[in-house]
Amino acid sequence: MGIFINVEVNAEKLTAEQAAQIPSVCPVDIFRNNGAQLEVQPEQEDECILCELCLDHAPTGAITIHKTYKDELLVSRATLDERE
Repeated sequence: MGIFINVEVNAEKLTAEQAAQIPSVCPVDIFRNNGAQLEVQPEQEDECILCELCLDHAPTGAITIHKTYKDELLVSRATLDERE
């Protein structure tokens, strides 16, 4: 767990295909795939630059970022496929 940022993944909300795409959008390598599941690399969490690319690409509620220094929670948003 990071000191300033806590990133959580709800694997049940991600397909294997979605889980495979998330690591490639993260510029600071917070995520990795463990088979078909997406995992957070705890040692990388505090490297998060809050670009929100992972939140833009993950289905609603699949990824959350808790800013522990501000007690603020950011939650992934619906993808285009979910809105249709």
